[in-house]
Amino acid sequence: MANVNPIADLSYRSYDGLLESPRNRWWVISKMMLRMAIRKWGLYVLTIMSGWYYIVMMIVMFVQEQIVTNSMGQNKDMVKRLTSMDWTDQFLHGFSYGQIWFFLIALMIGAGSIANDNKANALLSYLSKPCTKTDYVVGKWMGIFIILCAAAIIPGLFFYAYGVMNWREYGFLSQNPWLLPKFLLLVPIASAFQASLILGVSSLFRQGMHAGLSYAGLYLVTNFFTVMMSIAFAFTQGGGRHGRHGIVTSGFSPAPFTFCSIDGVQIGLAKIILNTPGGLPFMPKGMNQMGGQPVVPIPGLLLIPIGIAVAAAFVWFAWTKIRAVEVVR
Repeated sequence: MANVNPIADLSYRSYDGLLESPRNRWWVISKMMLRMAIRKWGLYVLTIMSGWYYIVMMIVMFVQEQIVTNSMGQNKDMVKRLTSMDWTDQFLHGFSYGQIWFFLIALMIGAGSIANDNKANALLSYLSKPCTKTDYVVGKWMGIFIILCAAAIIPGLFFYAYGVMNWREYGFLSQNPWLLPKFLLLVPIASAFQASLILGVSSLFRQGMHAGLSYAGLYLVTNFFTVMMSIAFAFTQGGGRHGRHGIVTSGFSPAPFTFCSIDGVQIGLAKIILNTPGGLPFMPKGMNQMGGQPVVPIPGLLLIPIGIAVAAAFVWFAWTKIRAVEVVR
């Protein structure tokens, strides 16, 4: 009679298959997150909605071109609007007005990234395998980061390709030859910032819903704070105009609290990297100064390290919360 062991051997001692480099252990976790994310139809809807400004801008340009064509080029005002369009500002607006949708994507993908594992006691399974805390955190972070990058880059690249094919005569390429590299640099930096924050918040909870509500509260409260403080700043300066990202007072002076929020930090980074203070949406250069948006209130070389420090703090906090604790009742 054969000797049958009643306890299954779940260790790796009997494994004789292919051994891959341990440096890619984090990628296994990231791939699992990506596979689950691409099955969510809401991700595709939010990605399309994040590019609504680009879509509207293409429609606006098409209508203006039709007006010029029908007037045989006699509509001088419309011709001037087309030829003096600030394309850098259009990318800034496209990224700016996509913030609420990127926030919703971060909630959908990242809120439960660690919280749901805490609920299922999955950390015990993860860390009992040849997987370190660092592998786990990097894998989760990269899964969120890649999705946020894709959601921001895809609409922007589509808009850029459309502009290259249709708007070269309006200075789309010649106005800012480095526009595309700058945009491709901006998106990963901003995505890394938000991915770090949502990961840190998720590590505090045992349910994705609670983590999502907390991150939403943090996002909205900080944004509300910047708006209220900007309004107060405007009154102390003798009045001002309230724009998309803060108060614009006379002389194009920014409110100092404009970028003290998750939304504001990312827009501040966009203004630094794209090197533009912004202007009115859909408007050419000449009209931007009539109601422009504020420039970054602190030096750009200071805002970037502040963003890196905040993001690193949230990732470090998530790392400290990763513990494989088996609860026996």
